[in-house]
Amino acid sequence: MALRKEEITRKLLHLFALLMPAGIFYLPRYGVPDAVPIGILAFLVAGSIAVEWLRFRVPAVQKAFYFLFKHLLRKEESSTVTGSTYVMGAALICSLLFINHKHISLMVLTLFILGDAVAAIVGLSVGRIKIGKKSLEGSAACFAMCMALFYALFPRLPWALDAWGGKVPLAIALVSSLSITVFELIPLRITPKLTINDNLAVPVITGGIMLWMERAICGF
Repeated sequence: MALRKEEITRKLLHLFALLMPAGIFYLPRYGVPDAVPIGILAFLVAGSIAVEWLRFRVPAVQKAFYFLFKHLLRKEESSTVTGSTYVMGAALICSLLFINHKHISLMVLTLFILGDAVAAIVGLSVGRIKIGKKSLEGSAACFAMCMALFYALFPRLPWALDAWGGKVPLAIALVSSLSITVFELIPLRITPKLTINDNLAVPVITGGIMLWMERAICGF
């Protein structure tokens, strides 16, 4: 599949999703109660679910939705929930699960949002070796992006590495990057008819892995 202008636009717009991990991590640092970013995310998720429900059942809403967003939808999203709703859901779950480890939410959501974007763009533009519906080239780009974020971005974000003594443990970087890459690549099937959307599952799974490794390596 060739890389389309619509896919590039879609991924660029997804960069706005980085406001979610930034809000989860930094708002409390400036004295904002945890309930505020969590409440904002809950409101966004509820609103998005309501719009999704209405667009499948109310013709006028469906028409307006497609008029505004059809050029950004993938083919399968015409009849299923959009990826953006799942990403917001993942951010809400992470904000709750890792409420005492906000750096985990900051990192896993950033890794997934940017890793997924790079994987799609590289896979669609130069991907040749197919793995299911995706490509080896896209997965390699995802892994490389995640490792770059660990060592080029996170050390420069204020307070991001305080829990790790200011340094990125190589084992955490490697395993977390691999987790994002593998789970983004392989469908997460529970039953033959039930597959968990990767936009929802991958950040949560990787966050759990990162927290477990943090406790094992850093001792807390």
